[in-house]
Amino acid sequence: MRFTSEQRLDDGVLAREFTLGETPGTLWTPESAAPAPLILMAHNNGLPKAEPRLVARARHSAAHGYAVASIDAPGCGDRPRSAADEQARADLRRAMQAGEPADEIFESFIGPLVEKAVPEWRATLDALLALPEIGGPVGYSGWTAVGIRLAVTEPRIAAAGFFAGGYVPRAQREEARQVTIPLLFLLQWDDEGNPRRRALDLFDTFGTREKTLHANLGGHTGTPWFEVEDGNRFFGRHLK
Repeated sequence: MRFTSEQRLDDGVLAREFTLGETPGTLWTPESAAPAPLILMAHNNGLPKAEPRLVARARHSAAHGYAVASIDAPGCGDRPRSAADEQARADLRRAMQAGEPADEIFESFIGPLVEKAVPEWRATLDALLALPEIGGPVGYSGWTAVGIRLAVTEPRIAAAGFFAGGYVPRAQREEARQVTIPLLFLLQWDDEGNPRRRALDLFDTFGTREKTLHANLGGHTGTPWFEVEDGNRFFGRHLK
């Protein structure tokens, strides 16, 4: 892991950009001498780590005593896109503008993205836990499809908060039965791109005995800010 820049923000949080192989990331750490528990934070369906809503959540959590890390998934953010990536995105835009079914396009795009992203998240976790300012345990927050795979394959993750707003491939919907860690699941009741019934069925599928559903009125980007604060309390129960 190589740090390429750092900035002390006005809330005392230290924000550092890093690279790990071809993977660019950001690490936010609190103003504290003690090693901090870690939250891996991913935006739904591979939006960039610099997306303002993700950055705001990360800074808020870091100011409350967590180390928070995010990376750009393959083909997302600062990373180059392949011709196949560009074609899939174009097909998605066209289908959604025409009001046509898009599930199979999502499967062909999001499924391979999960397969590529999860090994990078695990390698990033290895590097982060080697830093003296990070002590574990580890939580995960955000992109549900990647979070399901990580929760199933990565024993170091102790708790997870999933956002129901992104497409979850069929493979991860099956894997959800194997998720056994404490879970907080956020659902926007009127999400225009995510059928409510599908999200509720996924919540039923999770195998954990400790799962909580928070549902709020509003569309895809309307998650209330108080859910960030509730998320910190959830992680406080399981990471501190």
